[in-house]
Amino acid sequence: MRAGPTDLRTVGYVLRPSYEPTAETAIADADKVRVNEEIRENEVRVVEPDGDHAVVDIDTALERAREHDLDLVEIAPDAQPPVCKIIDYGKYRYEQQKKEKRQRAKSKQMQMKELRFRPRTDDHDFDFKTKHARGFLEDGNKVKAYVQFRGRDIIYKDQGMDLLRRFIERLQDIARIDQSPQMEGRRMTTVLAPHKNK
Repeated sequence: MRAGPTDLRTVGYVLRPSYEPTAETAIADADKVRVNEEIRENEVRVVEPDGDHAVVDIDTALERAREHDLDLVEIAPDAQPPVCKIIDYGKYRYEQQKKEKRQRAKSKQMQMKELRFRPRTDDHDFDFKTKHARGFLEDGNKVKAYVQFRGRDIIYKDQGMDLLRRFIERLQDIARIDQSPQMEGRRMTTVLAPHKNK
């Protein structure tokens, strides 16, 4: 006796289509570079290894790629007709990945690192924190240094200003002033940013 749909559900089978595209897979498919037989257009502009180019049908383009023992890679799918280049796809992908890695490294978000001082911070503590600030700046981060005034410490504003000026001078070889020392409530704050060429 043949099992009907009800019987299939009873034994735990679930009927699904073999492939349901989602928004994520659609984006991934759109971003994927088409190579050789994956190229769906009937006519393409093919760029030869020597730089010559011509509009030909897809079969001719694939034949030319085989003659060079290379791949036909679609590099401008939105052009009319799409542009395909005869290249070594493995080498092309490797170069693209290196380029993407460099771009990611360049676009790494700058973080704000904070260092707190007291108006009468001793030299050892000052040197220790300045060394940390140098490391943060060398890593491409901004540094927010502030002097915290508590209770009667507020009478030592001049000492706080002197401390921040010394801090700025100590780091001027690798940093620029992003915000000059100024009072914010009971804090005197300055912000340093790495030089652009660092």
